[in-house]
Amino acid sequence: MSMIEIRNVTKRYGPTAVVDNVSMDVEKGSITVVVGTSGSGKSTLMRMINRLVPITSGEIFVGGQNIMDVPVTELRRKIGYAIQGHGLFPHRTVAQNIATVPQLLGWDTTKIKGRVAELLGLFNLDPATFAEKYPHQLSGGQQQRVGVARALAAEPELLLMDEPFGALDPVIRGKAQDDLLAIQKQFGTTVVLVTHDMDEAFHLGNQIVVMSAGKVLQCSTPEKILTEPTDPFVQQLTGTSDRALKLMSLLPLKESMEPAKSGLTYALPQTLSLRDALAEMIWQGVGEAAVQDASNVPVGSISMTRLLQLGRKA
Repeated sequence: MSMIEIRNVTKRYGPTAVVDNVSMDVEKGSITVVVGTSGSGKSTLMRMINRLVPITSGEIFVGGQNIMDVPVTELRRKIGYAIQGHGLFPHRTVAQNIATVPQLLGWDTTKIKGRVAELLGLFNLDPATFAEKYPHQLSGGQQQRVGVARALAAEPELLLMDEPFGALDPVIRGKAQDDLLAIQKQFGTTVVLVTHDMDEAFHLGNQIVVMSAGKVLQCSTPEKILTEPTDPFVQQLTGTSDRALKLMSLLPLKESMEPAKSGLTYALPQTLSLRDALAEMIWQGVGEAAVQDASNVPVGSISMTRLLQLGRKA
């Protein structure tokens, strides 16, 4: 079922179309990542969804409703929005920042307090320590987490994120991405995230939309973007040198394993990707390993030879 339907949407500034006749669907409960270089139209497209940017022509439906039929304040209260730099109110505490939309919606104080504590806990920010702090007392990574927590506070079904992790250093960025994946899974939130970082797109996206000069060049699964790029620009964005490793990171071990064997002393969980399995086996110095399910029962095996063959095919 689609959470968002975008139909022939164009945005013009004078004669220039910054978004040019774009159509796409975003499935409920999925993460769609819109990727492209600066000026590709990706942020403009996303801001049209919550009517921060008016549509020149075409239609956008959210939850089956045309966004132009919904009062703009009502629409935005149902959609979480997180941006690079977090946009936290500097003179409000962390708790007050997170409570912004629930207060607008008239939630009672007890419910708001519970939601603030729940979200701070989810983001590993102890409420007793962080609720009364101000944004300037937090690190960049902590501010980022509070920004996402604020966007999620009113339990929106849809979360829009514009370069949310762009200002973070690579280590914190990876942690913030993993936080987002865990929370998205827990709440089943539909996420549309804009980035210029292809690695981020592969890490987060169920669906990747590649834009250039206002047009959608390809809208596919990460695997298809890698293996069947429909445009030279898409191929260029995904890179060629580490394409095999990227693809291996998307392929689950359990779908490529061989039959179980006895006598193997080292075991890997079946939830690993092929890339992680390869890394573990190189690190441990083993040529073959058992593959186990969640109960540590052997369900298959994998050899280094097999992994390397799969990598070459990728």
